[in-house]
Amino acid sequence: MSKHTGEKTFKCEICEEMFTSKSDLRKHMRKHTGEKPFKCVVCNKIFTQNCSVKRHMRLHSGEKPFKCEICEKMFTHNFHLKEHMRLHSGEKPYKCEVCEKMFAHNGHLKEHMRIHTGEKPFKCEICEKMFTRNGHLKEHMRIHTGEKPFKCEVCEKMFTQNSNFKEHMRIHTGEKPFKCEICEKMFTYNCHLTLHMRIHTGEKPFKCEICEKMFTDNSTLKMHMRIHTGEKPFKCEICEKMFTQNSHLKEHMIIHTGEKTFKCDVCKKMFPRNDKLKIHMRIHTGEKPYKCEICEKMFTYNCTLKMHMSIHN
Repeated sequence: MSKHTGEKTFKCEICEEMFTSKSDLRKHMRKHTGEKPFKCVVCNKIFTQNCSVKRHMRLHSGEKPFKCEICEKMFTHNFHLKEHMRLHSGEKPYKCEVCEKMFAHNGHLKEHMRIHTGEKPFKCEICEKMFTRNGHLKEHMRIHTGEKPFKCEVCEKMFTQNSNFKEHMRIHTGEKPFKCEICEKMFTYNCHLTLHMRIHTGEKPFKCEICEKMFTDNSTLKMHMRIHTGEKPFKCEICEKMFTQNSHLKEHMIIHTGEKTFKCDVCKKMFPRNDKLKIHMRIHTGEKPYKCEICEKMFTYNCTLKMHMSIHN
């Protein structure tokens, strides 16, 4: 009758919690005694209650009896279904007391709180780097193991992280999801958009500590620094000539290969370098960019202007 009336006549002598039946009290007492009489026949894990074993067995059987009526996704446990339903309802019952950001799951709130506390409970046993999430640690471990589980089906390139794989796929799809709001130019990567925006803003956040020249990106600053250091890390394997930039080495290699990849669309003449093609195009366009400051005569080439200057000299 106590189950119908709700009367709780059975008392735990340890924590004084009350129960409606003696069987409920017995189940509760296992929390204090540590008794776990129910055992999984597959992995031998033990449980305090029989219902817990039944729920656990779904991990081995793959049974998912709880179904979302909206998207038909299946779940092993009912509480997983309830958490999933918040995606459809937009409900976010868990609130950060520091920044008031809302979350659908308590686990997501706990992870978020590490931003404020600085807690990094997941540690790499090899290099001792710390992480806020276990997933980040797992991704990091691939640096040490060399594991690359994400493979491009087009060019077969392998990646350690799914995010890097997704970014790579834009090369093949041509997708450019990042748009400049000023000139509407599209970019494959957000970092490229960030660099591009400095054209409009004029921002140059990278400064040479020697000559104080400013640059829009760090890579250009690094190349510039070679002027001061004299470093030439790019070497021709044929004549051993050294270069400050890889692009200069590529241009130099044309001397050895004789390759001419730049073609004039008017007369079909081939050139080893793009700058040579641009100079050649003046023949067809009639452009004369070099001007004598004395008699104002115009010339196609700078060398022709220099020869002309001898007349005045």
